[in-house]
Amino acid sequence: MDFQDNEPEAVVTQRSIDGTLGILKTCLRSNTVKKVVYTSSITAVYFNKIKNVEIMDESYWSDVDYIRSEVKSNLSSYAITKTLTEKAVLEFAAQHGLDLVSIIPPMVLGPFICPKMHVPVRTALSPILGSRKNNNLLLNLAMVHMDDLARAFIFLLEHPEAKGRYNCSSDTVTAPKIVEILSTNHPEFPIVDTLEGIEGAKLPGLSSKKLLDLGFRFKYGVEDMYDGAIKSCKEKGLL
Repeated sequence: MDFQDNEPEAVVTQRSIDGTLGILKTCLRSNTVKKVVYTSSITAVYFNKIKNVEIMDESYWSDVDYIRSEVKSNLSSYAITKTLTEKAVLEFAAQHGLDLVSIIPPMVLGPFICPKMHVPVRTALSPILGSRKNNNLLLNLAMVHMDDLARAFIFLLEHPEAKGRYNCSSDTVTAPKIVEILSTNHPEFPIVDTLEGIEGAKLPGLSSKKLLDLGFRFKYGVEDMYDGAIKSCKEKGLL
């Protein structure tokens, strides 16, 4: 995915669709793949003209035309690509009888293995890092712990009744709550940005009712997510 918009949107999107459908065609030809779990994104849900909605379920889709005209950020190309690719994936699965589930994660936080601080961690830790890039997302942030997301993948893969799209968000947290968690649980890192005066639209929460109704249960909360992320940062010398 091209987060920096270095390539034309149409090129990035078509590459994503072709590559993903190529994998699904291989799955069909194999005659051994029983089920596929596709990873979508909250960006395939959020960006549309609908106003005054506090929480969104799986029926909501991002509007590509709205993104092109109204979303002025480096997420625009990514959001369009994820939206159109997920739609193509679900359509392909329906046409060919492929058992497929699409999982929609929000901001994923917790321990990580990559050597650098990736975008979700950098954004979530902006009160102690001082970075204001993308911190408008912290006004009302849907989140899930990395381990819960991994468990949800396995759960949906193994559950015989799992079909279609599934949101996977355990919590929605506000900017003041994030500052409170960091200042209380990690006082060794001074708050350099209280997140006051952040401008931007307050994003809705993400409903995981469909996933919970199937029997899944989240194990970790927001404090666990921050504890895991900060521990990994310390171990890698990033904090």
